[in-house]
Amino acid sequence: MTASDILPQARAIARCNASIAGAPDIAALVGCAAEARRLAVALHLEEAGAALVTRVLSRLNDAIATRVLALLALRFRLPPTRWCWLGLGSDGRLEQTLTTDQDNGLVFSASDDGEARQLRELFLPYAGAANQALAECGFPLCDGEVMAGNPRWCLSLSEWLESFTTWVRTPEPEALLNAAIFFDFRPLAGDAELVTQLRRALAELTRGNEIFLRMMTVNALAAAPPLGRLRDFVSETESGGAIDLKKFGSRIFVDAARILALGAGIAETGTAPRLRRVAADGVMTSADAEAAAHAFHALQGIRLAVQAGASINGEAPGNQLDPDRLNEFDRRVLLESLRQARKLQQILRSRFHIET
Repeated sequence: MTASDILPQARAIARCNASIAGAPDIAALVGCAAEARRLAVALHLEEAGAALVTRVLSRLNDAIATRVLALLALRFRLPPTRWCWLGLGSDGRLEQTLTTDQDNGLVFSASDDGEARQLRELFLPYAGAANQALAECGFPLCDGEVMAGNPRWCLSLSEWLESFTTWVRTPEPEALLNAAIFFDFRPLAGDAELVTQLRRALAELTRGNEIFLRMMTVNALAAAPPLGRLRDFVSETESGGAIDLKKFGSRIFVDAARILALGAGIAETGTAPRLRRVAADGVMTSADAEAAAHAFHALQGIRLAVQAGASINGEAPGNQLDPDRLNEFDRRVLLESLRQARKLQQILRSRFHIET
């Protein structure tokens, strides 16, 4: 992307941000959300790079969510207590692509369990309305109901801490799944100090917790890069040659970076920043961290290309790709990125003494 390309796009992003901030209602935000996705496609087509595209799109989506919450706060009686809306998953990592559903939660301050129950009843209608409004803006409701409008994820600070403690000390399958979603959290609106307290408590729970981290690693290693011994790529199904670039690609980097960061008590949530921080702390070499970060962004770029192509053709964006449809250069980029994913998994195996 040249300097002459940057200024017009920066102006377009600024205009979109201004439109979001001044949106008078949800209907106006629906148009803003569509414009944000068009801007992301344009940035990708101008070769801005996956790291920039996903960060710009995530920040625009943040602005939309924040404006939704502000507009709805005028219609609901919210209790006079501290609260914060949480972005989770890819939103919590600032790594959203063109296809993303909602992953969010709400944390609030309460003096005891009784007050928490009362406050939850006051927050839930507001949170549920926000989830519906975000769905109207093009962020589908989460199939797993990981949303603030679900009573399970509209919790007091002490209830969130209790959940985190249970998941870490009893790492059963559901707990590990929850950890993979909820431990990538970030404040979007409200009192960010509540999130700081959550982050500090989580670091104390996971830093050096070998049993929990090893269980997370075993779980993460279940998704192996689709690389064959005789062929360069193998599909996850026998019926076709398509690869799920999220499940068997970028998620491998996300999971590994999360595990290593949690083990070191690092507060970063982004995948590449996590890898670089753990390298700075001596958990892995800086060369391996940089190679993994570049490979992750390359995979994200291929995902964006697939999704942008679908969007341009009026189709629903997804993560499925047949590598045989790639040109020779992009095929090699994908192959090398997946090899880096395999190397990163080997680092995890070595770190937690897990046999192949």
